[in-house]
Amino acid sequence: MLVKLNFKAGKPAYLQIIEQIKFAAAMGEIAEGESLPSIRELAEQLRINRNTVAKAYGLLQSEGIVSSSQGKGVFLVKAQTPYKKNVRKAILGEIIDGLIVQAHHFQIDLSELIGLVEQRFEQFEKEKGMISPEVERRN
Repeated sequence: MLVKLNFKAGKPAYLQIIEQIKFAAAMGEIAEGESLPSIRELAEQLRINRNTVAKAYGLLQSEGIVSSSQGKGVFLVKAQTPYKKNVRKAILGEIIDGLIVQAHHFQIDLSELIGLVEQRFEQFEKEKGMISPEVERRN
């Protein structure tokens, strides 16, 4: 798994790390139980402070995406969430609210927005299938 940071993106490095690890896990690029780079290793690779990587890993652990074991490393856990369904919906609702506001500012109407979401979802599913067909067979 290769993490790349865009320092011009205006998004904190720890959030970029979190997003890329979540995306890699969703795409099947990282398998359940697979270890992630150590904090030191990833910090050196990205040329950032170790605390930034530790913060990202800590937040991923609090979301139930990874687990850490002292001296053994950080591992991707089985796809599950510690949140109840109503909490997951509330979190997604906040993300959707931000999307709606952004669409309004970009003058994208509802039908265009829904079409774009459907298109991106289909593309995600297609790429996911292309990257890891064994993940599809397990489902």
